[in-house]
Amino acid sequence: MQNNDLRKKSAAEIDFFTEYGDTNRYKVLEVIGKGSYGLVCSANDTQTGEKVAIKKIHNIFEHISDAARILREIKLLRLLRHPDVVEIKHILLPPSKKDFKDIYVVFELMESDLHQVIKANDDLTREHYQFFLYQMLRALKYMHTANVYHRDLKPKNVLANANCKLKICDFGLARVAFNDAPTTVFWTDYVATRWYRAPELCGSFYSKYTPAIDIWSIGCIFAEVLIGKPLFPGKNVVHQLDLITDVLGTPSLDAISQVRNDKARKYLTCMRKKQPASFSQKFPKADPLALRLLRRLLAFDPKDRPSAEEIHTLMD
Repeated sequence: MQNNDLRKKSAAEIDFFTEYGDTNRYKVLEVIGKGSYGLVCSANDTQTGEKVAIKKIHNIFEHISDAARILREIKLLRLLRHPDVVEIKHILLPPSKKDFKDIYVVFELMESDLHQVIKANDDLTREHYQFFLYQMLRALKYMHTANVYHRDLKPKNVLANANCKLKICDFGLARVAFNDAPTTVFWTDYVATRWYRAPELCGSFYSKYTPAIDIWSIGCIFAEVLIGKPLFPGKNVVHQLDLITDVLGTPSLDAISQVRNDKARKYLTCMRKKQPASFSQKFPKADPLALRLLRRLLAFDPKDRPSAEEIHTLMD
């Protein structure tokens, strides 16, 4: 029985690594994630004794946009070193520099993500909320100080351990701004998850962005932690704007002017007048101070959202 198990494990490793160089160092344990990009397996690093996560990205050059995302994530994560940002430990070099299809990136192993934590726990306490928010803002403060904007923050991109340690991951959509001027980038409605996207970007294709888009996303994640489900699960752009205004009320004309998409801006301008919802009723278990902060994070106008450094300083 033991010999059969060993043979199975060996076959699994061969299938996973497909003749890659430094693979003897890692002993594959189990598949812990699957996606369009490939597989993530947990493994033992025989050199250090650590457990790691190995992400196998297959057919890396099949789509240029995917290859660019992967390259961007690797370049950024090799430079970003922070306790609240996931760490790349190693990149396995391909057997041939000219002829390879797959790439293997070794990350520190985390047990779960915030999406699973929220789904599995209905007994999170005020201390949990505070510690989660503190770590996410500390990561944002570090990233924004380096002029890096994540652009795709959502619970699945916040990894978690049983001790409540969080780390932000998936920098495939991140951008670096080398000066204070907002930079124009191409957006599509399906790339970044709509539910966590700032209202000024709703429906936009070409959009300027600022650090305030990440602050909005953190507000959406924090609200989801508080109520156990997404706050703005829009089915399309119009539905998304309806859900946002149902909670925040009709935005001012000045705030509407910040919205990039013409149709979205016109829709908001012609919208019937809505009053802001009561946060204390919508989040009955939340601390009043937490709700005061949440309202600031979810300011419709990006100019009214505080910076990560400002909030983090308040929480220190």
